[in-house]
Amino acid sequence: MQIAVLLYPGFTTLDAVGPYELLARLPGAETVFVAKETGPVRNDQGSLALVADRTLAEVPGPDIVLVPGGPDSRQAMNDPEIQAWLRIADETSTWTTSVCTGSLLLGAAGLLSGRRATTHWLAYEELRALGVEPTGERVVFDGKYVTAAGVSSGIDMALHLLGRIAGDETAQTIQLLTEYDPQPPYDAGSPEKAPAEIVARWRGRPTESLVREK
Repeated sequence: MQIAVLLYPGFTTLDAVGPYELLARLPGAETVFVAKETGPVRNDQGSLALVADRTLAEVPGPDIVLVPGGPDSRQAMNDPEIQAWLRIADETSTWTTSVCTGSLLLGAAGLLSGRRATTHWLAYEELRALGVEPTGERVVFDGKYVTAAGVSSGIDMALHLLGRIAGDETAQTIQLLTEYDPQPPYDAGSPEKAPAEIVARWRGRPTESLVREK
């Protein structure tokens, strides 16, 4: 089973690495990082890079497509080469997935039209404008399309997917070995739970500004 993780300048690191860390443990999995060109691709902070070991053209038919989001995902949405690859890869993929604003790339490619999907809570209306029904769920399955909400939810998505592909015991084993047992010191991980003043400060602001907040 080949898992292709799309990289583009300005992606959010955890969107890609979180699901990768779990899915790469799937028995028989071959995980490849793909981009328009091979070599290092800088994240949204510009301080870290992941290495694309294959070009898009070299991976035309992966079994699983994983599209991370990021503050600069809009550029990738409008990139003809990336959009063409998503459509081609989706023709034969078993699962087409995204994390955070990665669903905007799938939506721009026409892959989520009329479907339910999720994204970062600041990007719901952008997703709706692409003909997609946004939901506030953390992970959404609609046919073979699996979308996760903001950033950290990609880890949850990977566990759901592992259960579907390899069964509950394999998913639970991988969860145990990665010791994924979140116990955050705050209960502010969604707009429904976070302090109202913090939510109000961010509503109406573009997700591009997330990475620049100090």
